[in-house]
Amino acid sequence: MLDLGNFEWEVLLIGAGVIVAQIIGVLIAFLIVRAIGKKLINRFFERLLVKEDVTKGRALTLQSLSENIFSYILIFVLVTTVFNIFGLSVASLIAGAGIIGLAIGFGAQGLVSDVVTGFFLLLEKQLDVNDYVTVGSIDGIVEAVGLRTTKLRSFDGTLNYIPNRDILTVSNHSRGNMRALVDIGISYDENIDEAMAVIQEACTQMASKDIGIVDGPDVIGVQAFGASDVTLRVIARAENGEQWAVERQLRKAIKEALDANGIEIPFPHQVNIQK
Repeated sequence: MLDLGNFEWEVLLIGAGVIVAQIIGVLIAFLIVRAIGKKLINRFFERLLVKEDVTKGRALTLQSLSENIFSYILIFVLVTTVFNIFGLSVASLIAGAGIIGLAIGFGAQGLVSDVVTGFFLLLEKQLDVNDYVTVGSIDGIVEAVGLRTTKLRSFDGTLNYIPNRDILTVSNHSRGNMRALVDIGISYDENIDEAMAVIQEACTQMASKDIGIVDGPDVIGVQAFGASDVTLRVIARAENGEQWAVERQLRKAIKEALDANGIEIPFPHQVNIQK
């Protein structure tokens, strides 16, 4: 039977206190090193952005990835140090894991796939931070590209965490000028050539203003015949990210020009027949 009276409580408490103090010291060192490391990484990429021919999006992407890798390395060192404090050998634990290690290996296949896919995403420059992209059914602005996940913020504010292995197709809308397209319907009773001339004049006036238009706008002609209107299409090339603003301005200018020239834009009418 264990004799609690002869148990060396003082030695146990001192040993426990030493272990707790060591763990606290390691955690403090971890936080300090992480803060210093992130500051150095930020400073490096700020200088890189100034001195080298690197886009801001690319620099932010590499900075995010560097911080990601640095954090993983620090966490690994922290766990290894804590194991050593408790007298546990990380190497022997891994070597003796056996079936558990095999199960972890199968479970880590997804993680390895994430890392490999993330590496090729960065190597091939498929996307960068601040790019407007479509991944699967999700579109938005890239906020971060990590080893495991890519963060994509939708236009409604939702932040999507996408595992890199699930990124099969990337549509990058931020590589070059974008198309601005406006369809406008006019009444069947109106003269199409006259309406096109009025719209083109409004487009020409818009092109003279500095609102992000690179080429056009041009009226390309009749696009479709609707139930109550003839659809005319206008196309322009706009600076990346400005296409939506250009489309809004075009609709406003075209509406005002058609109204000023008495050209009808039809709308659905409801007729009530009383018996």
